[in-house]
Amino acid sequence: VYTKHGWKNMIENSMFEEEPDVVDLGKDSTSFPVCPYEVVFEPRSSRLLVRGLGENDMDEDEEDCESSARLLGMSFMNRSSATRSDSSPYTRQAPPRSCSQPSTRTMVVCVLLLVVVFNVTTLLQTGCPKPNNTTPVETVYPVSTNGELFPWAELRLPRSICPLSYNLTLAPDLDKMTFTGHTVIYMSVRHDTNYIVLHSSNLNIANASNVTVLEYKPRDQIAVKFSEKLKRGQHCVLTLEYSAKLSNTYDGFYNSSYTDKNGNKRVLAATQFEPLAARKAFPCFDEPAFKATFLVKINRKSDYMTLSNMPMAKSTPLNDSLVQDEYKKTSVNMSTYLVAFIVGDFIPVTKDVSVYSVPEKKEHTDYALDTASKLLEFYNNFFEIDYPLKKLDLVAIPDFLAGAMENWGLITFRETSLLVGKQSSPLEKQVVASVIAHELAHQWFGNLVTMSWWNDLWLNEGFATYMQYMSLQNVLPQLDMGNLFLAVRFRALDKDALNSSHAVSTDVNTEEQVEEMFDSVSYEKGASILLMLNASLPGDQQFRKGIIQYLKQFSGSNTDTDGLWNSLTQVEVSTQHQNVSEMMSSWTSQKGFPLVTVSRKGDQVTLTQEHFLLTSDNAMHTSSMWIIPVTYLNDSCSLAPECRQLFTLKTKTGILKVPESVKWLKLNYKNTGFYIVHYGDEGWRALTEALSANISVLTHEDRASLIHNIFALSRLGRVAFHQVINLLNYMSNETETSPVTEALLQLNRIYRLLDKRQENIVVASLKNYILNLFAPLMNKKTWGEEESVSKQELRSTLLEMACNLDEKRIPGDLQRVVFTVAAQSDEGWESLLNMYGHATYDAEKRKMLEGLASTPNTRALAWILKAGLNGDIIQTQELPLVISTVCNSFSGYLFAWDFVQENWDRLIEKFPVGSFAIQTIIKSATSQFSTQRHLDQVQAFFSSLKERGSQMRSVQEALETIRLNQCWMDKNLPSLRNLL
Repeated sequence: VYTKHGWKNMIENSMFEEEPDVVDLGKDSTSFPVCPYEVVFEPRSSRLLVRGLGENDMDEDEEDCESSARLLGMSFMNRSSATRSDSSPYTRQAPPRSCSQPSTRTMVVCVLLLVVVFNVTTLLQTGCPKPNNTTPVETVYPVSTNGELFPWAELRLPRSICPLSYNLTLAPDLDKMTFTGHTVIYMSVRHDTNYIVLHSSNLNIANASNVTVLEYKPRDQIAVKFSEKLKRGQHCVLTLEYSAKLSNTYDGFYNSSYTDKNGNKRVLAATQFEPLAARKAFPCFDEPAFKATFLVKINRKSDYMTLSNMPMAKSTPLNDSLVQDEYKKTSVNMSTYLVAFIVGDFIPVTKDVSVYSVPEKKEHTDYALDTASKLLEFYNNFFEIDYPLKKLDLVAIPDFLAGAMENWGLITFRETSLLVGKQSSPLEKQVVASVIAHELAHQWFGNLVTMSWWNDLWLNEGFATYMQYMSLQNVLPQLDMGNLFLAVRFRALDKDALNSSHAVSTDVNTEEQVEEMFDSVSYEKGASILLMLNASLPGDQQFRKGIIQYLKQFSGSNTDTDGLWNSLTQVEVSTQHQNVSEMMSSWTSQKGFPLVTVSRKGDQVTLTQEHFLLTSDNAMHTSSMWIIPVTYLNDSCSLAPECRQLFTLKTKTGILKVPESVKWLKLNYKNTGFYIVHYGDEGWRALTEALSANISVLTHEDRASLIHNIFALSRLGRVAFHQVINLLNYMSNETETSPVTEALLQLNRIYRLLDKRQENIVVASLKNYILNLFAPLMNKKTWGEEESVSKQELRSTLLEMACNLDEKRIPGDLQRVVFTVAAQSDEGWESLLNMYGHATYDAEKRKMLEGLASTPNTRALAWILKAGLNGDIIQTQELPLVISTVCNSFSGYLFAWDFVQENWDRLIEKFPVGSFAIQTIIKSATSQFSTQRHLDQVQAFFSSLKERGSQMRSVQEALETIRLNQCWMDKNLPSLRNLL
């Protein structure tokens, strides 16, 4: 709870008789309002102000800064007198003196001093980042745009200044696609300094008097230099006026448009600041650890509306056509990337939350409203911390690149991620519910408690991903989230098996590396290791207690991975159980995961661990070691949770005992652990025979796990491909979704590789094998309208497979499959394009787009790729999907690769280098190559890019994948010819 008037705690804490230090860097401090928060926006051609807060400059919103700091986890640098030695930044204040019946003047002075008093022990939990006292050796300073040396040489900002609050006024012009801004930043000085370094990107800052403003564009940094030092302990205010163009990409303060139901073009402006784009909308300390409060004002035309993080405080007419909307100051400290504002034409539906859409799509908001309300109630109870803001808005934006963004109090979504039509399938509802659950989880994991730096992004995204599945299993169990989460974990293992992967918590030293952290390691692997931890803890509430402890301990502040493990360790009551911090550090501090190999002699089972690394180069083999919570069961008890036994493998080799009568062992119960298991020839033979005799001896999760593992081991070269085929023979009896979809995915990957190499005889044989393998399911006569979500997914997967293999037996309710088949003929493609142009429901349009992009007609492919890049008929946000779909066909994959090469510069104008969109495009365009010629071509192209993308991790992943494809083909193609 944040109380505005908290005098009692402050006065009882400490009183001082000494006068505060005051910095005054303006021409005439008496010309400014007494209260800094009452600064009026007066546009001038040149205005940059830096001034101190004197003894009468204290605003009532600052009064309870110390007590709110205690509540919100903030702390402030110690304020020292002018004569105190600077030898230590942590000098302790003298004991507080009593102060009876203080005068008003004395009280104000006391308050100002208390703002900067802190307890040294709380500094480690501060909202402002810890100071870095290490002086760089032989620092080489860059040259700013005006030719002077820029006073800072690092990506991360100096810790000498800490922002406390921002007042933002923005005036967008949606006709000219420009905006002007007025930013006031209230700061505390942590160390003596002659300059303030902060972020600004493509903002035209008005000329400043009395101070020098330098800019270093490669790092989006500006430096405000002063002739006199700012002294440690002082407060200062920085006022900047600027102008800029609304961004035409999908980050910063960007413009967007859509066509309404009457065919009219409507424009809007929205924000997307994560990870590095708040600086494109206002000058700021654009790093997650620099938390502050925000007061936002937006000028708009009277026929528009606005939204921001907080409820609106008031609307004030400025003239006949302009209105200023002022929003309440944020009641919490938050990172800049969570600030958000929107200008457009949206209407809400409201319950416990509000869901906004453009007017003609209001009827599609009911499902999101109901789902979000249920999830908000669940999270409030589960975390035992109520959602801290006074409102929560979910907004469907017509043109939005990301799936969604967790801005505190104003969550933004793609329309396809939030809106559900009346005819939507359960699978579409599953997608929408998942995204809502993910973003609402962020209101605690990421917003309330934030990672200190992007190297620990997984603390935000891994937790939100884990919670989206866990919460929906409780709130909407009919959505069958278990199968989806299982498939997600399999894909995370596939990505992490590459040498080009990275540790969950890893060094991030460039802006490109920041963008690249938004990948499956931070999201899906992060969620997977949290599931593994939860499954290994005793009792069903230990994990929950630990994360509640974590949220309460770091509420309102920043932390790192160690902070999480320490919180979980503190609530661990079992003395027999492995120390959480010790165990989990092995999973976050090194890339990859273990391969556990099982060998058995009588009653003795030996488990051996090694790094599962697909790269065959011996020099790449590592000595990595994990503390693995190995779960296992056997043929005597293999289905119920109580059958599960736990063995912690802490060293290279471990031994466990089982009765000699045990016929087979299955490790990694329901695939809750993040590792792969190799059972040896005898072990695989026993499991294959057991499944052939009775598939019910294992859960469907365990059957899917065996399928995933054996394909992975085949890629590694540890099992022959005939062993894979032997295991799959039981599939004729399979009825569950997850084993079938995993087997189909793996077989389809091989089919596409062979198809791209024009191995026509083998392709035809593999096609027949797949159709025969799944014939019993394909011929099932009992598909019904009331099937579960899982069964509907299974039906859709099987029919899509049949379509791809030219066995077109399609019921009419499967839109994407129907659209894909229709687009195979020129006439059908033209009809589908016409339908796409008139469709208004975005989920349906997306399926049409996938159909259009699957055509074998290369002229049509050229058109759709160009249209996606131009963004007129097909929104550019859909271009990664278009490229991915085009690459699936034989006629399209080389075409798409040529397109990427020819249009690379335009692609990185639309999507930042290293972004998830660029990662998707690179993977789609290259992952099906398997020849030396293509490897050389891909390597030559990306090497030529230099600073335009050559160093991306996704490029290394692409090259590694091609080499692995080539190696697999060389090793397995002869045996495939014989087997098939």
